[in-house]
Amino acid sequence: MKKRDPFKYFKTSEEIIRLAVMLYVRFPLSLRNVEDLLHERGIDVSHEAVRFWWHRFGPMFAAEIRKRRIEGMKSSHWQWHLDEIFVKINGERHYLWRAIDHEGEVLESFVTKTRDKKAALKFLKKTMKRHGRTDIFVTDKLRSYGAALRDLGAVDRQETGRWMNNRAENSHLPFRRRERAMLRFRRMRTLQKFAAVHASVYNLFNTERGLSSRNHFKAYRAVALAEWRSLCAA
Repeated sequence: MKKRDPFKYFKTSEEIIRLAVMLYVRFPLSLRNVEDLLHERGIDVSHEAVRFWWHRFGPMFAAEIRKRRIEGMKSSHWQWHLDEIFVKINGERHYLWRAIDHEGEVLESFVTKTRDKKAALKFLKKTMKRHGRTDIFVTDKLRSYGAALRDLGAVDRQETGRWMNNRAENSHLPFRRRERAMLRFRRMRTLQKFAAVHASVYNLFNTERGLSSRNHFKAYRAVALAEWRSLCAA
């Protein structure tokens, strides 16, 4: 059966749509910043078109990236780092739970209104359903993690300690920069969608630049761009 072309009824080419979505999600740019950058390249689109494209194609691109990485066993089952950050939506505090593997790969993002055992359990179940089980859960000293892991029969796999969870703490920085550029979020559903899309795009282009030579970095970047340009291709 022939794969359906998601760009079929759009007047704008799929290359421009992919470029606009990548600029908006990957870099800390506003919709109008993306519009101006495209205009400098001779591409005349409005910021509302960019908004529509990221809402329409962002989750689609993220799902395909995630599917390829899970099928290729690129996510680790050795050690996961779990952490949560607070995000304000219309002045009300919400919590964004994030699971990171030992290499900095973002495995899961999940938004809740509370930071209790019920929320932690739901987050862990969702992560393990998609990625399986891990040998070690590295967390901070929030009691909700211990209570949730006890219900899952994995409390003996939990590890806490000073500086042990720096991998997760550092992984929040790209998302925080993106949040400031967006002037925060206005709905919980938008936060959940953007966090999931941002995580997949970050995983694709995260080449650990400081840990590789220039030649290796250029090769990894070329591979990531080639994979991005092939997403949802007919």
